[in-house]
Amino acid sequence: MRIFDPHIHMTSRTTDDYEQMYGAGVRALVEPAFWLGQPRTNVGSFVDYFDGLIGWERFRAAQFGIRHHCTIALNPKEANDPRCVDVLDVLPRYLAKDGVVAVGEIGFDSMTEAEEKAFGHQLSLALEHELPVLVHTPHRDKLAGTKRTLDLVRESNIAPELVVIDHLNELTVGLVAEAGCWMGFSIYPDTKMDEHRMVAILKEYGTARMLVNSAADWGRSDPLKTYRTGEAMLAAGFTDSDVDTVLWRNPVEFYGQSGKLMLDPIDAGEPGGATFEGNSVLRGARL
Repeated sequence: MRIFDPHIHMTSRTTDDYEQMYGAGVRALVEPAFWLGQPRTNVGSFVDYFDGLIGWERFRAAQFGIRHHCTIALNPKEANDPRCVDVLDVLPRYLAKDGVVAVGEIGFDSMTEAEEKAFGHQLSLALEHELPVLVHTPHRDKLAGTKRTLDLVRESNIAPELVVIDHLNELTVGLVAEAGCWMGFSIYPDTKMDEHRMVAILKEYGTARMLVNSAADWGRSDPLKTYRTGEAMLAAGFTDSDVDTVLWRNPVEFYGQSGKLMLDPIDAGEPGGATFEGNSVLRGARL
């Protein structure tokens, strides 16, 4: 089983997690910029964080045979803090960097006017930089948040195939499927989705445009939930090819639209020296 985790916050994880992920088949991942748990008080704090995502964390992942990519954005929660809003002016220089494969996480937390303004601005940046978009849906009022999200996506004129709406559930997946966007699901031990509910959704909606992630962070989460979802799919009668579509080919297809995926094997000359099967992916290519 080869796995590309399309949403995991490795800055919050340990090297043991990287070792276990590699052992389970994880060979590539995307780490979205997000709220660190402690409020940031100035733009410089974001700059240091973004520098870590495109530098140190990519190096750390490579030591364990895993290709690291990231998304960059002002996250919805911090869009409400006037001390953070100026980070929007810093984003363009990071969106041009190697390994930055989307704008994200953007979207809603509490569905405020400030969040909506930052959301629209960053959709425009995605269009300008020809990048996909990773959208966070709120933990509260998820249905209303998803509906408003889809309204803003339509108003922005960004192609729906360039947008993944994440943290979906049984109440919201149908709306996103109908809109033509990619559907993202975070598999958690206690909250959000679990692997068995995910299998039921895949049975109903199929495997096309489906992204399954662990979204593991500093809270109670499990970076092997992608692997456990693959095992649950096999137990439910899905084929090896179905599992490969959901856990590898789909994230490669979605983030490959950036033209910046790095999926070539990590050779013995690189830190860690682990190798795996994979190919470089250009814009629009599929595996």
